[in-house]
Amino acid sequence: MTSEDLAVFAAAEQAAAEGRPVVLATIVRCKGSTPRGIGSKMLVDPERGLTGTVGGGCGEAEVIEAARDVIASGRPRLLRIDLTEDLFSWSPAVCGGVFDVFLEPVAPSAA
Repeated sequence: MTSEDLAVFAAAEQAAAEGRPVVLATIVRCKGSTPRGIGSKMLVDPERGLTGTVGGGCGEAEVIEAARDVIASGRPRLLRIDLTEDLFSWSPAVCGGVFDVFLEPVAPSAA
């Protein structure tokens, strides 16, 4: 377990203890060149921001947007991020792969 993973889990534990609903996003599948690998985690906390990363840029923005829906519904979701269309982008930093992110709600703890 990395120090980044520990920070994500600590932030999730704190949010649950404080009664804030958050979403844990974990990369579960990758194909091609992706900014982060399988197992990378990010916690989306609408009140406190992000802890960790699943790659940044447009893909991470899609994850954040989907996390809002997960919080509203309370239901987990599998999200596919396709960066292949970005292959023709002007930026040399484009990855061009596809990755799947599992979004799971972290419910506030019952006190």
